[in-house]
Amino acid sequence: MRTRSLYPSATESRIMNTGIGISNVGAMSQFVGEFDVTSRLTDRTYHCRFSHLWNGIATRHSDTVDTKFLVDGNGSVVGLAHPGIIQFKDKSGRDISDREASYVAAYYLKEQLEQEDERPLYDVSAADVVRIIGILGLQ
Repeated sequence: MRTRSLYPSATESRIMNTGIGISNVGAMSQFVGEFDVTSRLTDRTYHCRFSHLWNGIATRHSDTVDTKFLVDGNGSVVGLAHPGIIQFKDKSGRDISDREASYVAAYYLKEQLEQEDERPLYDVSAADVVRIIGILGLQ
């Protein structure tokens, strides 16, 4: 099975970039393409598919933006700490788009699975949210 890249190609980025971030074009389930992650410890390969995101306060009373991925068919929630998103907004002067939040979550999930840290719920700290936003070059 051939999978798409975790992030859009340079051509797709130019098309989607509105000057205020990466817009929410298309179906939410297609914000992040399917991707594979190989564990650095055991060479096990995980197949990941993004499903959707929502405000974590509604379902688990947490100050997060929750994103759901299917990892080898099993649900995993990656909760992005809202204070990290606010730090981004304060620095950049704009909100993070849902698509951009899904990229941050996918990157964090990739980091964890590379360490063979597979679980149903990950809570991403504000510091990690800001760190990954920097790695992804979101401005």
